[in-house]
Amino acid sequence: MTMLLLGAALALDWGLGEPRRWHPLVGFGALAKRIEARLHPGTTTGSIGLRLRGVLALLLAVAPAVILCALLAPLPYAGAALSVAVLYFCIGHRSLREHALRVHGDLRGDRLADARQSVSMMVSRDTADMDATRIAGAAVESVLENGNDAVFGALFWFLILGAPGALLYRLVNTLDAMWGYRTEHYLYFGWAAARLDDLLNLVPARLTALGYALCGHTRAALRCWRLQASAWESPNAGPVMAAGAGGLGIVLGGPAFYHGHWKQRPPLGQGLPPNAADIPRALSLLLRTLALWLAAIAGGALLHA
Repeated sequence: MTMLLLGAALALDWGLGEPRRWHPLVGFGALAKRIEARLHPGTTTGSIGLRLRGVLALLLAVAPAVILCALLAPLPYAGAALSVAVLYFCIGHRSLREHALRVHGDLRGDRLADARQSVSMMVSRDTADMDATRIAGAAVESVLENGNDAVFGALFWFLILGAPGALLYRLVNTLDAMWGYRTEHYLYFGWAAARLDDLLNLVPARLTALGYALCGHTRAALRCWRLQASAWESPNAGPVMAAGAGGLGIVLGGPAFYHGHWKQRPPLGQGLPPNAADIPRALSLLLRTLALWLAAIAGGALLHA
């Protein structure tokens, strides 16, 4: 049954993509902003107080929806439909692909200004002064990292805890993207969302990295994962991106401009700098890894049966 629900949600995502209007995650983001405005208006508060406010904000934003989903998911028929709908809204494979291919098309057409605008929809860094190499690198990094965040992480928690698990994962991941920055404003307030996101990604990120390694240049990917991942700021993005870069045979990382400041990031992978052609290669790696996951899930279901 789980495999059927999972397959239906993936088919909806592939066939329909993200809803153009009334996307639940957009509404959730608006709710999170209102909660933040009430609990973190910018006034000076001690680090402990801000962390407690961040915990409260996290609970207010996430708990009602997850509890309601947990109550409704076991219902016959309606629960199955709800589970498919929840997983569909939690997955963003087609949307990620469309954004990445838009960047690829702009670069191939030498439309550098358009490419900067397109890649700005995928990353949180400043793209105004990016050259073609950095645009391609940013797009590939987004494909690899969001492959975990918008595809494999949601699938993993759906398998473990059903629709409530996938919903919990995606909402926390969204809050981490909003509040998880290590800036003065969010360092303490976003602490709870960032740490919970790290915890929820601990296993799926490493399974994603393993998938990238098995579906790419395996030896290089495993070596880059082993030697480079620990130097990355994020404990979960490090393995994913190191294995992905090694699997593709390119070098990612390097300096990037975030929130008005240059951040020196360690290199990941090995080989040549990224170019426009590496964007569809990254998408292909993601698709092959998804096929591997589905084969493994189907095989496990058959063995269990």
